[in-house]
Amino acid sequence: MKLVYEGKTKDVFALENGNYMLKFKDDVTGTDGVFDPGANKVGLTIDGMGQCGLRLSQYFFRLLQEKGVKTHYINANLSDNTMEVLPGAPFGNGIEVICRFKAVGSFMRRYGQYAKEGQDLDAFVEVTLKDDDRDDPPITKDCLQMLGILSFDEYESLKSQTQLICKTIKEDLARFGCELYDIKLEFGGNNGEVILVDEISGGNMRVYKDGKSLDPMDLEKILLG
Repeated sequence: MKLVYEGKTKDVFALENGNYMLKFKDDVTGTDGVFDPGANKVGLTIDGMGQCGLRLSQYFFRLLQEKGVKTHYINANLSDNTMEVLPGAPFGNGIEVICRFKAVGSFMRRYGQYAKEGQDLDAFVEVTLKDDDRDDPPITKDCLQMLGILSFDEYESLKSQTQLICKTIKEDLARFGCELYDIKLEFGGNNGEVILVDEISGGNMRVYKDGKSLDPMDLEKILLG
């Protein structure tokens, strides 16, 4: 097993069988020591967060695969915080896809002149580049194609999958009295197809219950006991 990438919240290892192993860490994104799923740098370390992220990822990947969504998930080993996944080649140097149901976070920072805090958004999808030096800038469909990052067909596949995935997660959370405000996903290429990769956990979504924001561990307790 060879380390091929050291990420903010996970390390990636290449396996001899051609797949990859993700090792979940206790680091989380945030600012000034406060957890923020929309941040692009590690803000703090919380004991047990790696296990929490893996358990929730396993839960959501299994849910989505039951719905016929293609993902990179193969299996998870909760004893050592690892998940085996299929290869998923990044688009460009990596992109992130945000699906928004409420106007909060960076959406309000950019569009606050027109939007109201917390207003409903209809599964609004936006794409950003993974580029810490430029604060993960948003990028349009046309620009993605023009720069050779994503074709128009790949973009449409990514967008439709994102809305299906996020509406499925939103409906599942509603069973527990929780409301999904927004979520950040990643996709990769596998055998000519666009598939869901990375993780799906409380660390990359904003979820509220009874008007209060849930941290990832609270969300884990509600969903998994």
